[in-house]
Amino acid sequence: MLPSSKSSLKVKAVGMHGNHPKSPTNTTAAIFDFRIVSFNQFAWAFLIVLFHIGFIVLVLTTTASRAPTLLTTAAQLYSATHPQVQQQQQHEVPGKQVIQQLHAPPSVHHPDDVVDHVQCRYGKVYVYDDLPPIFNKKLLEGCRIDHREPQCVALSNSGFGAEAAADLARIVPPELSRAWYWTHMFAGDVIFHNRILNYKCRTMEPKSAAAFYVPFYAGLAASNILFSGYTAKERDAPFYTFLEWIKDQYYWKRSNGSDHFLALSRTSWDFKRARDDEPWGTSFLLMPLMRKMFSLTLERSRQDPTEVSVPYPTGFHPNTFWEIEQWQEFVRSRKRSSLFTFVGGKRGFTKNDFRALLMDHCNNESDSCKAVDCARTACLDGSTMVLEAFLDSDFCLQPRGDSLTRRSIFDCMLAGSIPVFFWKETVVGQYELFMSGELESFSVFIHRNKVRNGTSIRKILEGYTGEDIKRMREKVIDMIPRISYGFPGGELGNHRDAFDAAVEEVLRRIVSN
Repeated sequence: MLPSSKSSLKVKAVGMHGNHPKSPTNTTAAIFDFRIVSFNQFAWAFLIVLFHIGFIVLVLTTTASRAPTLLTTAAQLYSATHPQVQQQQQHEVPGKQVIQQLHAPPSVHHPDDVVDHVQCRYGKVYVYDDLPPIFNKKLLEGCRIDHREPQCVALSNSGFGAEAAADLARIVPPELSRAWYWTHMFAGDVIFHNRILNYKCRTMEPKSAAAFYVPFYAGLAASNILFSGYTAKERDAPFYTFLEWIKDQYYWKRSNGSDHFLALSRTSWDFKRARDDEPWGTSFLLMPLMRKMFSLTLERSRQDPTEVSVPYPTGFHPNTFWEIEQWQEFVRSRKRSSLFTFVGGKRGFTKNDFRALLMDHCNNESDSCKAVDCARTACLDGSTMVLEAFLDSDFCLQPRGDSLTRRSIFDCMLAGSIPVFFWKETVVGQYELFMSGELESFSVFIHRNKVRNGTSIRKILEGYTGEDIKRMREKVIDMIPRISYGFPGGELGNHRDAFDAAVEEVLRRIVSN
């Protein structure tokens, strides 16, 4: 007789109908079988749990990279409905904003790498701190900035001059008056030096620098000799002394000055005397050692690729993004009582003086034009009368100055007034870096010969509708941050001012070369 199979034994143990006999032996077998079934069920349950855990981990892993985007979007939605939060965010360090905007996590080892790459995309600037005092600090002691008596006050406050808050209290909102100074138009040497000491892309290591800034106050050095009866040799002497020093510096010799730059607070024509028998100017920018060095000038020679023209300094120097935006809103909502204005003085020594023609035209149209005669009012450093005239007018007449450009252009636009040009060269080829769009999008051009032949400026300007004026003014207002110089160490948020744009352009040219 064959032995019973395991399956037959199991059937016998549980009975034909699944009823367990009550014998002790059979009960033990039944319990043993129940444990086998429970273990199988537990194993399957455990596998299912592991599968769910694995799936959750997979989902979390694939969505982790999206987390910054989702968080940023949520933060943006929240701050859009909570202005106080948005304002607080704008006060944060610009680098943090850049990282959030790019949705890029900072490097573990170098958390500033992303910030440097974005904010300093053309590299960093090294400042010559060891420049001998005769090239800057000693020049400040003389306080000579133009042909007038020494003006130490004009060079105070980082080059911005005296505070204007008390004088402007009745003209500008009280909370904005602290951003105003009586700034001299030739104070750029000092302004750029103080700004670059706080520049976000400054480096203290010359080996890592893409460019080198030399704080030589060439404009002030020229001011001591331009208005006097010095010989050509005497006028060039301070500049030859400077070049004798700089040519022996290691990093200058490495590049022959092609990665160096300085800021000149005057037009390039003051530094490009072609012949020694000319009674005006120095030959600084024409000296052989200067042929590769870059310079920032108030008005550049358009044939010289090493020059970058920068806006004339005005009196507005914001310290925060809030001051910029509040000033923009102030000039946008300003009620203007005059169609146009002219700020300037007649030049009796100039044949066929165009300024005299504009002054007479404005006086003859006194019900539409507001004139400020600078022969009677001090306009050089700005004044309350000048600011009021621009704030009250839709348009401002802008002839050329002693050269093709003049500071009044920027005083006018800062007040939200639309400039009227008579020489295209006054802005074309000069300030495109700071002025957006085509010339006609933010200004009016009337050829000077038409005015000389009797064309009425008033009739031309009356041809612009209210919508035209509003559209053009908005373009001008949009440019205000880029034609202003913010206060050193200020926080302008996403606004790039004239200093930022100018230095970045020099860096771009140096790197591209």
